[in-house]
Amino acid sequence: MHDDRSLVEARLKRVLDERVRPAVYPESVPLDVAVWHAPGEPVPVAEGLAAEPAPIEVGARWGAPWGTSWFRVTGTVPEAWAGKTVEALLDLGFDENMPGFQCEGLVYRPDGTPVKGLNPRNQWVRIGAPVAGGEQVRLHVEAASNPVILDYHPFLPTRLGDKETAGSDPQYTLTRMDLAVFDETVWQLVIDLEVLGELMGELPVDSPRRHEILRAVDRALDAVDLQDVNGTAARARARLTGVLAAPAVPSAHRISAVGHAHIDSAWLWPLRETVRKVARTTSNMTALLEDEPDFVFAMSQAQQWAWIKEHRPEVWAKVKKAVADGRFVPAGGMWVESDTNMPGSEAMARQFVHGKRFFLDEFGIENDEAWLPDTFGFAAGLPQIIKAAGSTRLLTQKISWSQTNRFPHHTFWWEGIDGTRIFTHFPPVDTYNCSMKGGEIAHAARNFKDKGVARHSLAPTGWGDGGGGTTREMVAKAARLRDLEGSARVEWETPAAFFDKAEAEYPEPPVWVGELYLELHRATLTSQAKTKQGNRRSEHLLREAELWAATAAVRTGFPYPYEELDRIWKTVLLHQFHDILPGSSIAWVHREARATYDRIAAELDAITEAAQRALAGEGTTELVFNAAPHPRAGVPAGGAAAPAAPGGTRLTPREDGGHVLDNGLLRIAVDARGLVVSAYDLEADRETVAPGRAANLLQLHPDFPNMWDAWDVDEFYRNTVTDLTDADEVTAGEDGASVRIVRSFGASRVTQVLSLAAGERRLVLDTEVDWHETEKFLKLAFPLDVHAERYASETQFGHFHRPTHTNTSWEAAKFEACNHRFVHVAEPGWGVAIVNDSTYGHDVTRTVRADGDRGTTTTVRVSLLRAPRFPDPETDQGVHRFRHALAPGADIGDAVREGWRINVPERRLTGAGEVAPLVTVDDPAVVVTAVKLADDGSGDVVVRFHEAHGGRARATLTAGFAHAGVTATDLLERPLAEAAAPEHDGERITVRLRPFELVTLRFRRA
Repeated sequence: MHDDRSLVEARLKRVLDERVRPAVYPESVPLDVAVWHAPGEPVPVAEGLAAEPAPIEVGARWGAPWGTSWFRVTGTVPEAWAGKTVEALLDLGFDENMPGFQCEGLVYRPDGTPVKGLNPRNQWVRIGAPVAGGEQVRLHVEAASNPVILDYHPFLPTRLGDKETAGSDPQYTLTRMDLAVFDETVWQLVIDLEVLGELMGELPVDSPRRHEILRAVDRALDAVDLQDVNGTAARARARLTGVLAAPAVPSAHRISAVGHAHIDSAWLWPLRETVRKVARTTSNMTALLEDEPDFVFAMSQAQQWAWIKEHRPEVWAKVKKAVADGRFVPAGGMWVESDTNMPGSEAMARQFVHGKRFFLDEFGIENDEAWLPDTFGFAAGLPQIIKAAGSTRLLTQKISWSQTNRFPHHTFWWEGIDGTRIFTHFPPVDTYNCSMKGGEIAHAARNFKDKGVARHSLAPTGWGDGGGGTTREMVAKAARLRDLEGSARVEWETPAAFFDKAEAEYPEPPVWVGELYLELHRATLTSQAKTKQGNRRSEHLLREAELWAATAAVRTGFPYPYEELDRIWKTVLLHQFHDILPGSSIAWVHREARATYDRIAAELDAITEAAQRALAGEGTTELVFNAAPHPRAGVPAGGAAAPAAPGGTRLTPREDGGHVLDNGLLRIAVDARGLVVSAYDLEADRETVAPGRAANLLQLHPDFPNMWDAWDVDEFYRNTVTDLTDADEVTAGEDGASVRIVRSFGASRVTQVLSLAAGERRLVLDTEVDWHETEKFLKLAFPLDVHAERYASETQFGHFHRPTHTNTSWEAAKFEACNHRFVHVAEPGWGVAIVNDSTYGHDVTRTVRADGDRGTTTTVRVSLLRAPRFPDPETDQGVHRFRHALAPGADIGDAVREGWRINVPERRLTGAGEVAPLVTVDDPAVVVTAVKLADDGSGDVVVRFHEAHGGRARATLTAGFAHAGVTATDLLERPLAEAAAPEHDGERITVRLRPFELVTLRFRRA
């Protein structure tokens, strides 16, 4: 026996690979195989089962990209196998290193009953244990020939990401279709040796336990007759009994294993394929639950549950039974595992409303945890939303991917912008695809940052991303690790059980305040601009549709479109999934998303128009409907058109060929290059543009990140920049209040219109980009003569401050960040807002003044477009339109108002007369984000609002309709037990809000 671990490990590896693992299936016979290739898109199960297949041989090529092939496998169990365990081995051409990223299958019996899914790490189907011999075997496999898109080194552009460009060449080679004897004793020996070998590899070289395991493994290998593995496996296992029975030390770290299959609702596959991925995975997991009494599986994303219910009722029946047994656990309480940086306030709230309501309606289950293992960072407004939905906990793993700083905690309180705290856990295993390998378990124990005060962590266990879930091998390893010396203790538990233990042992964990910024994947704030525009537009159209439909329902009896709004909301929420909205999916996904957003816009416009016409009545008075929370003076929501503002805008030429726009409030100088060289606040007698600099400056950077093309922008992109200062033309607009600029660069062209309306304190920039660059990053810069150590960017139900400096690596890492409708930079008494209608990414930097004076200025740059080539080689090619506004002299309230105005334009039509608003608020710091009818169809009116300026507010909310009482509720419109009854005097309700506080009121109709 050698003491050298490397020699034993080498011996163990070879014996396992070449002798023991092959002996798991000592006998096999081929199955007869036939195949039918479905034309076009997938067909219903009944049609696939009824199709007439043609014979196919093992070794044949099959499967056009994104195709569906129905294999029929038939055979007879040999009589000689009577009393043995028999399995079908169905290898469609798998690469075992890529579970979830290639071909997959779902096995059915002839009657349409689903059996289990097939994937690279799960190729077996149990036929009998034991068999009698002579059984006839007939199985059908719905096989998806999803192409391999992802190859990590390098990321190569591919046309396989869209069925329209993928071609028809077969992708896979049918590898094995056999019946085989399964030797469970040998299989158990494999697990024994793997667990001990992996544990040995993690123990210190001088550890007595390592040497004990090493000797035991050596003795077990001596006991194996390499010419008769099956006959000697039991003898080998017996020599491992002692080391496997040694219990863990009392202080061992404790891991709650949660069966898991993080399934991206779309990514390197389209939405329709995710429906089938979910069916395959859940079929696997319900089968595994039947075989393994200790196993527990959790699945998030109510949308995926709804897909099973709608599309695969035969799978749904098994899932419902497993849920009733308490072992298939709904998790997370969101419609999808969404991005949390970019969704707006109401959309983020509705993720929880629709997710939690689905699980309540279907199972009577309410989750206390938000479950977001793979989301790309977390906005600072999220804790309040989680709490307002009735949850108190959060799990994520993704922050472990940060490249610059290591997050200092694994279990902690996360405090949001309003002071709400959520109990949060980052699994120290650092993966949401834990496979129970010894290295993963040891890493979790070593990595856990809360040693000494806590000892519990969670391990999401199972193949994810593309699905698959937990395997029987993982369950078997977990059983050995339940109480094993040298290892952390592993136990299958539900998420709720883990959090109960974690909170009990660590009631006062450390506090992290503000956003959970992921120091990676920053370019997801910009990639696929039209997807992001579709999301922003849909959010605001939904606001309008709900507001005006509710107003019309109360005022006129207009039929409130409950079902239509519910369906549209769920569609918008689905597209906020963390690989759709962030722009990191294949071309097919984004092509469909653009079409979906166009269809949604048409539907919502129709709802809004119908409601407004019902409200307006017949007449010739011009009415202006404005759904912004605080429309500009003179234009009340639904009010008659206001008279034109006094005065106007003067447009005068400059000597250099540029132009000056002056409306008495602002004076904007545009030079011959089309750049804004001055934006003078006449009232404050103050310049906005930094000295020696120019705003409206388009800047072009090379953009070739080290990895993750659509996801990442690396800081070195700033090292090279081209200022786009050459203009093809700079001309005065025909309206006398605008300047038109055209410039060309590379293969692209930009047309801008800069306009300054009468009576306005904002310069509007309409930018059209015909974009045909590759691996470039386009920014729009605003150098501001403001000395600011921090700036504000809007997030859900408020705003969040970030430093403008880079004192520490934490600040330096935030070189690209997210905002919603505005960024605000200020000195005491004066500030500037930059608002947008559809962009999210931006950066803010400090620059030493260029006029020789001391001090610094602040530059805000808006991210417009990128051009990555993976996974969509044509990302963002074509015409894009953006609208931004520069608002000098704006305070935070102005930023909030202007951000809404640029996103919710006025709608005009004629009618009988002014329409009174359904709800009014007398304090501009209080922003109403939703006015709607209650989801339960009662006709009650629900109003949601928050304090938006970051201070205390005392406001009067007036209901413009008769009601029989008002109740404070959670996001699901249920009364809050701890909430005091709102103060009210008739229709007037007094609300007192702390900074950024979110409130939902429900008015019972009289």
